[in-house]
Amino acid sequence: MTKIKLCGLSRPRDIEAANTLKPEYIGFVFAPNSKRCVLPDKAAELRQRLSTDIHAVGVFVNEAVETVAGLLDKNIIDIAQLHGDEDENYIKHLRTLTDKPLIKAFRIKDVQDILAAQNSTSDYILLDSGAGTGAVFDWTLLQNIKRAYFLAGGLGLNNIREAINELHPFAVDVSSGIETDGIKDEKKMAAFVAAVRKEERL
Repeated sequence: MTKIKLCGLSRPRDIEAANTLKPEYIGFVFAPNSKRCVLPDKAAELRQRLSTDIHAVGVFVNEAVETVAGLLDKNIIDIAQLHGDEDENYIKHLRTLTDKPLIKAFRIKDVQDILAAQNSTSDYILLDSGAGTGAVFDWTLLQNIKRAYFLAGGLGLNNIREAINELHPFAVDVSSGIETDGIKDEKKMAAFVAAVRKEERL
């Protein structure tokens, strides 16, 4: 079954929609330069509203390991997604501070990026075109990947069926594809989740 991550949630109504739609994961973005950034106190407040059967993922870009570990250990998030230049030494250091799961994001431009992703010691990998660009990368690069992954980058109603049926990712991750004018759109969120679940039933 393809799992779903609805990323970049920042308002109580976003959480309410997620609670109704039941994705496996939602994402809080902690990167200061992102328009979807939420502060830790806000994330904690939103987390209180989140259904207990949905995992909260924190998205970080080159954040101090102590900050990431702190949010994990306070149970504001369940999983940390590392979306910057974090290397294996960073992951090793973070492992000394927390035993919570880690997702490492990789920007896929060529086969070497796929090899780097496969060799990551993170619990999960996420494959993207960039840092929240909302663009699709060359999916043909995934033909020989030998590890389960979160697929991100430009996903929406126009291509989610193709993504699931051709690539069979562990999970699909969407943010801009469920927005209208930069704000989460409940109708688009519902349509995206319905489209993924429909493909699972076929």
